[in-house]
Amino acid sequence: MTDHQEDRRRAARTMGSALLLAVVGPALVLIGGGQPWAHARATNQFGVIVHVAASGKEVNAAATALALVGLAAVVAVLATRRIGRLVVGAIMALSGAGIAVVAAMGASDTSALRDAASKAGYNPTLSAVTHSAWPWLTLLGGVLLLAGGVLTVARGRTWPGMSRKYDAPTGAAKRVTAASTPADIWKALDRGEDPTA
Repeated sequence: MTDHQEDRRRAARTMGSALLLAVVGPALVLIGGGQPWAHARATNQFGVIVHVAASGKEVNAAATALALVGLAAVVAVLATRRIGRLVVGAIMALSGAGIAVVAAMGASDTSALRDAASKAGYNPTLSAVTHSAWPWLTLLGGVLLLAGGVLTVARGRTWPGMSRKYDAPTGAAKRVTAASTPADIWKALDRGEDPTA
């Protein structure tokens, strides 16, 4: 195997690793965002106790939104090259960092629980407050997305891109006229030109 082939294989493996991180990370965030991050008990004026819970989306919906941005960036990595890929990698990294911050802040948050109790007509003074592990798994998802973004910024310029076969023809490309023969039309199609344009 030549050095060039080895470099291409290494680049493809690195790209696969980065994209895997950038898919698994947001998937964890989206799953974690729908799970209860905190539980508590609240009482009403008659002393009735009710259980209240707050999901990750109720604590802070920003993590879910940033996860969707991260997933969109994964698709953009495949469609871009060089500078565009650096920009997309930076967006992935910033989204991952944002998710990690939101999850860390939400891990001990009780304001969503108080809001849930108040909306149900209960006293917002809570007892037996517990927090689940979901914020920390969401934080892990953010870190994975961040790592995928950093890897994209660091190595993305060497990764293979989509084939140029489907790029729009340049100004130098031969235009097919209405008077062209069927053979000319087929040749234009083979070159990637649109004979109907």
